[in-house]
Formats: sequence, C-alpha cells, structure tokens
Amino acid sequence: MSLSDVRETAFARPGSPAYERAAAAFNLAAPPRPAAAVTARTAGQVRAAVRAAVRAGLPVRVHSTGHAAGAVRPADGALLIRTEPDGGVEVDPVRRTARVPAGTTWGEVVGAAAPHGLAAAHGSAAGVGVVGYLLGGGVSFYGRSTGLAVNTVRAIELVTADGESVRADAGREPELFWALRGGGGGFGVVTAVEIALFPVARVVTGASYWSAAHARPLLDRWLAWTRHAPREATTSLRLMNLPPVPGVPPQLAAGPVLCVDGAVLARREEDTATAHATAAALLGPLREIAEPLLETWAATGPTGVLEAHMDPAEPVPFVGDHLLLRELDDAGAEAFLGAVGAGSGSPLAVATLRQLGGAFAASRPEGGALSAVDAAYAYMGSGPPFGPVTVRSLHGHCDTVRAALAPWNTGHTLPSLVEGHGRPQRHLDEERAAAVARVRARVDPHGVFAGDVAPGALGPARRAPR
Repeated sequence: MSLSDVRETAFARPGSPAYERAAAAFNLAAPPRPAAAVTARTAGQVRAAVRAAVRAGLPVRVHSTGHAAGAVRPADGALLIRTEPDGGVEVDPVRRTARVPAGTTWGEVVGAAAPHGLAAAHGSAAGVGVVGYLLGGGVSFYGRSTGLAVNTVRAIELVTADGESVRADAGREPELFWALRGGGGGFGVVTAVEIALFPVARVVTGASYWSAAHARPLLDRWLAWTRHAPREATTSLRLMNLPPVPGVPPQLAAGPVLCVDGAVLARREEDTATAHATAAALLGPLREIAEPLLETWAATGPTGVLEAHMDPAEPVPFVGDHLLLRELDDAGAEAFLGAVGAGSGSPLAVATLRQLGGAFAASRPEGGALSAVDAAYAYMGSGPPFGPVTVRSLHGHCDTVRAALAPWNTGHTLPSLVEGHGRPQRHLDEERAAAVARVRARVDPHGVFAGDVAPGALGPARRAPR
C-alpha cells in the first residue's frame, strides 16, 4: 500500500462534496446517509479504507451505482465505500472471459465484448453496476438460455475484513467462492470479477406497447406462449402508467399501456431465421388482438438489448416489491390484473412479470450458493413517490398485490430483484443459509460487513428489520 492510497482514501464527512458524490444513489427514494464515505478507485485504496474503518471502529458498507439502494439496510453509523474503477474491462476473446473492475456498468461490459462477437448475461439497463447484479443472481434477457448470471462468474477479487486482498475461484478459496456467488453479501469489498462470455451473432429484441384496455386477452396469450417458449427467448410483460415527461413517447403517456419486451438469441448467423420465427410466433397472436401503439423489435447486436427495456438513464426515486411466482392459471391472471390493472387504483408506475424457466431452473453442480430459481415468473412492481403518491401508499399497495398473488407466491425472492429491504424475502434454504453463515464468520469474524448481508440470506422468509 502506498502513501497515496492512504491520502486518497481520507474519509469524507456529511456536507462535503466528496461525501455527497460517494453516497449518491440511483434510487433517490433511498439515499444512504453513512457516518462517512469514500470513493475507492483501486484495490489499494479499498484496503486502506477498510483498515482505517476497523481502527476507527466503524462498520463498512459498500455500493457503486446505488440502483439497489432501497434493497439494502440503512448505512447509518457506517463507512460507505463507493467502488469506482480506475481501469477498464479486459476481454480475453480466446478464453471468452472478461475481467471487470467493481463499479463498472453493464454498458461498459457490453461495449467491450461486442466487437469480439461476444456477450455477457447482463441486466436490462446500461447503467446498472455489474458486481451487485451478478452476486445477487442476475436475471438477464438471455437467461432462459444461459441461466442466472451469477453462474457466469469465474473468479472474484475482494478485500476482506483484515484489509487483505483475496482471489476466490474454483481452485483457490473454493468455499468462499461458493458463498460469494449468491450467498447474500457481507464477505468483504469486491474489487473485480472475472466472468464468462458467450458467442452471439444477432439478437431479435425490442418492445411492443398496447393500450391497457386489451390487457386481459394480451396477458392470456403471452402466458400461453411462455409455457412452451424456446430457451433462446426471454421476455417480460409490463403494465405501465407513465407520466408525460421528456423521454416518454406521447402515445405511451396518454393512459395505461401493456408492454411485451425481451430478446431472442441467435448464437450463430444461421440461427437468425429461427430467432425471427420465434419472435413472430410471440408477437403475431398479440397483434391479432389489437394494433400496437408502438413497436421497436429489430434484429441487432448485443448493444441493442440494453435499449429494449427503456429503463430510465437518470436517477429516480422508486419504492416497490418483488415475488417469485408459480405458473399463473386463469385465476392468477385475474388476480394480477385485479391488483395492478385498470381500475385497481394502483399507484405503481410499472408492474412486471418476467418469464423464467428454461436454464434459469437448471441447478449447476459447480455453481454457488444460488445457482437456479424454481419459479415460472418473477414479479416486480414499483412507483415513484410523487405528489399524492407517498411512500406509505406505495408500500400499502405492495401489500395489496402480495395478498392478491399469495396463492401463486413461492415464498422466495432473488436478491438482484428485491426492491425494499423491509419487504419479506428469502433466497436460501436453511442448510445453505447455515453453510454461507459459517463461511462469513470465518472471513469476517467481527462482523465488519454485517450490514451488507441481504435479509433473504438469513433463513426463513420474514420481514427484515427496518
């Protein structure tokens, strides 16, 4: 460690520009307010910050882009380390891997891999940080073909509570490597990951939007299609109440809309025709119900997948919830629309059903603590607390949706999809939770990183402490 590492990791205190920058979060409804904060750009700076925090008796919390700020416990009284990489993505096209510094966004990874004809199991938004998404599971638009994104992790570099750098992979620190991959955090500060990439020739991707007046027949046909869809296709259905603000097409802000979006993967050029046919088999029956208000589907490269979901690029406040659901029958479809559709009084801006199954359900013997998900759909619902819509009313409607979908709720969640740390959540069974806890106790015996442990990693489904 150099003297410059120590100087450059001096803690910033509330009210200073350095503090506000380090503590900035994408979710404006859940800004962290730690006792001190620091932006670390190198592993040496992370080591210096962790050692200084331990000497000062401060617990340590970690974030990068802050997209999951609402899903983690408050950082009050802690040192918050923001990882912001000094150095770019390193792609090895022969091994089909990429080394990604912590704090890197998926847009940077996709941009680095695409010139080599490779792609990663990335999220739907370019600005989301890589590490938190991966280690929390990661549900990609390639996922029904590739599985949970966490399964693509080949090595993890981190700084542990003793201020030392460790590399964990299948051959070195295998127990720690297992626990890091979906174990729920609290092991240290990840400084870089190595991930596997896969070949891609073309992707048929985009979105179609209809008036929500046609929601029930559209939902029924989409559900029927998902039950027999090929693994190369991963889609979602969203009910959306979008405000008339810059960036939202006017036809989508005129009233509630239903959106079907996703991606169909063609790994080789000769698979492109099949990908087009798969997209047509999905969209043709939906277009027979009503003409879309807007469509963006096209054959493109991996970078186009980041544009399909049209996630906001700038920070926004939002409050929401997440469930993993069993197969939805007619009663389940009715319950979903009754809770979030027209006439429900829902304050949610977006209510999503993400198609699972396929490789998402395939457990990996070589995988980590979380390597598969046993559910048909992931539900996510969120809204901004603006005007008459308050945080309390959003939480109240999340409870309404949860009650309506209770017969189809598996009782489990995925960490990378969780919207609120106080919502019921669970992603590990008792045996795995206990095994992960033993590893965590070994590498962090004094609980320096205990605040970063996801509530869903602690065993039975329950409300985490606020």
